[in-house]
Amino acid sequence: MRLVFLGAPGAGKGTQAKRLVEKYGIPQISTGDLLRAAVAAGTPLGKEAKAYMDRGELVPDQVVLGMVKERLSQDDCKKGFILDGFPRNVAQAEALDKMLAEMNMSLQMALNLDVPFDDLMKRLTGRRTCKACGQMYNVYYSPSKVDGKCDKCGGELFQRDDDKEETIRKRLEVYRAQTEPLIDYYSKKGILKSVAGTGNIDEIFNNICAIVEKTN
Repeated sequence: MRLVFLGAPGAGKGTQAKRLVEKYGIPQISTGDLLRAAVAAGTPLGKEAKAYMDRGELVPDQVVLGMVKERLSQDDCKKGFILDGFPRNVAQAEALDKMLAEMNMSLQMALNLDVPFDDLMKRLTGRRTCKACGQMYNVYYSPSKVDGKCDKCGGELFQRDDDKEETIRKRLEVYRAQTEPLIDYYSKKGILKSVAGTGNIDEIFNNICAIVEKTN
């Protein structure tokens, strides 16, 4: 199973990808994790990436692709992999396809976790975090028993700056502009599968597994 996981911020990709890793024994590959690990380890690509980051610039696609290629060459990817957070746009998707072809591989599926815009806004802007212990709540879906107080330690709950409506709206707009065209790209290639990302987490996972097992 070689798949790309698509979905807007707040769609629940992280939760579902973790469960797929546990069920099928294949790695989840996040480019953010790859970048951090390469920089920390001081690899040649890590040093190159760090030079861009230190200048406040985006790490170029070819450096990120190089890290992805190194990771996909490792033994634990022979059975498959889940790419999460990459590609982010059509140009990256085309470069990824070319790189995989050079490695005698191809993607089997692009899995889109589809959640309506209003639900995403509630999931993200509704988040509250305990200042004392870090416990997370959501005022719409999983509120604390006492408004503004943590159930675990009684600490004060607050809304992080990156969970505020203006910030979330910008993140979702960036996603729509840059990443949503990937849905059309993979649809034309005939490998796009969509799963509704609302409702019971177990039901969503079972629906994903049904699609994965039909495709393999």
